[in-house]
Amino acid sequence: MTAARQADPVLAKLRADLEVLDGEIVRLVALRVETARAIGAHKRAAGVPTLDAPREAAVIRRAAAAARDAALPEEPLRAIFWQLVELCRRAQEEV
Repeated sequence: MTAARQADPVLAKLRADLEVLDGEIVRLVALRVETARAIGAHKRAAGVPTLDAPREAAVIRRAAAAARDAALPEEPLRAIFWQLVELCRRAQEEV
C-alpha cells in the first residue's frame, strides 16, 4: 500500500465506518441467535419440531423483497439469509 493511500483521511474514515457497521451486524446476528435459542426452547416445551420449512422460506422471501426495496441484488442477500436461517436452526436444536 502506498503512503498516499495510508494517509488518505477520507478512506480511513470510510473504513472505520465499515468496521462500526460490521460490529453492529455481528451484534444483530448474536441477538438473532439468542432469539432463535428462545424459540427452540419454546418449541421443545410445546413438542413442536425445530424445522419449519414454510417459515424458513417466508424469511428468505422477505429478505429478497427487502433487498429489492433497498436496490440490492437479491441472490447474495438470499444466500446470506439462508446462512442466518441455518445458524439459527442449529441454535434452536442446541437448546
